[in-house]
Amino acid sequence: MLETGIKAPDFTLPDQNGVNHSLSDYLGQKVILYFYPKDNTSGCTKQACNFSELRPQFTEKNAVILGVSKDSVASHKKFAEKFHLNFTLLSDSEVEVIKLYDVWAKKNMYGKEVYGVVRSTYLINEEGVIEKAFQKVNAGNNPQEMLNEIG
Repeated sequence: MLETGIKAPDFTLPDQNGVNHSLSDYLGQKVILYFYPKDNTSGCTKQACNFSELRPQFTEKNAVILGVSKDSVASHKKFAEKFHLNFTLLSDSEVEVIKLYDVWAKKNMYGKEVYGVVRSTYLINEEGVIEKAFQKVNAGNNPQEMLNEIG
């Protein structure tokens, strides 16, 4: 994980509609930047749906939610439509931003070592500085915990 207190690295990635977003576009707002393994899996769906449900409360607190995985733009579009997600999903199919934010690691799946995304969330303040970093978060609880963190 990246350290708290440092400037969050800027990046540009396409959303579920193919529109590019840069982290710097959100200066002046708090950003919940969360990394998740895969669209349409049980934990990732629960996390996304809970963020979507709480989005109005995040908006009241001048915070935006950005979800990042290595899934394609097309996969994100289907995922967002299927579950009526009301926030931005970013596609990092080249795994560049995932690696930049140090959430790509060896994992053990069914007895095999594979690389994958470690479910992690960063809270970035209005100046673009990482305020808090959470690794191996609980998918279902993470959205409410992040809402609590921004006060």
